[in-house]
Amino acid sequence: MNTPRIMMHDSVNDEQAELWFAEPSGFMSLPLESLLTAPGSADAEVMRETVAPLLDAAPNEVVRQRFVAQLALGQQMLGALCGFGTVHCSVGLHRDDIDPTNAHLLSLFTISWRDTKVAPRGVTAARVATSANGHTHVAFEEFPCGPAALSEATLRYVAESGIPQLPLLQIHAHLPHPDCKRLAVFTLSTTAVARREEYRAVLRQIVETVRFENPLRAEA
Repeated sequence: MNTPRIMMHDSVNDEQAELWFAEPSGFMSLPLESLLTAPGSADAEVMRETVAPLLDAAPNEVVRQRFVAQLALGQQMLGALCGFGTVHCSVGLHRDDIDPTNAHLLSLFTISWRDTKVAPRGVTAARVATSANGHTHVAFEEFPCGPAALSEATLRYVAESGIPQLPLLQIHAHLPHPDCKRLAVFTLSTTAVARREEYRAVLRQIVETVRFENPLRAEA
C-alpha cells in the first residue's frame, strides 16, 4: 500500500496566519483576493489575462456574455461571503461512489471569523451548542485544537429569492480561538443532502487537522 502524498501550501509559512488546517483531496481553493480585485489594479489585470483565453474559446458572443454574467454573479456571491467575515473558500468535487447515476457531487467549504464575548473557550463552544436553534446533530466535542460545537441544518429558499429550489445542507463546526475573543466557523455546504453522513465525516476530518499555532514550528 502506497503512503498518501501530502502537499504543503506556501501559506503554511505565512507569519500572519491565524490558524492552520488541511483539506482532503477533491477541494480546490478559490483565490478570493484575485477574484475580488478593485478595477484598474494590477491583480485585476492578471484576472483579465487569465479569463481572456476562456472568452476567446467561446463559440459565439451569446456564450461569451453568459460566461461573463456567471463570473460576475460568482464575484458578487464571494463578495457577500467576505462581507460576513469569510477568509477562505474552496469548491469540492467528488465522485459519488454510492449512487453511480450521480456523476459528481459538488460542495462549498468556507472558513469565517466571528467575534464573541470574552469567555473561556469551553464556555463559548457550549453557548454555541445550546443556542443552535433549528439545527440538528448538535454536539460539543474536544479536538486537538480545543473544544468545538458541531451542528447541521437544511435550508430551503423561498421561490421569490430567485435561488434554485434545492434543499441546501450546511454542516458547521465552531472553533473558539485561544484568545477567547472570537471563533472560527467552518461550514461545508452541499445540495447532496442524501450524503449528509459522508459530508459530516469530511468536515470532521478537516477539523481534526486544525491548529491555532504553526504545526511545523511546534514540531521543531
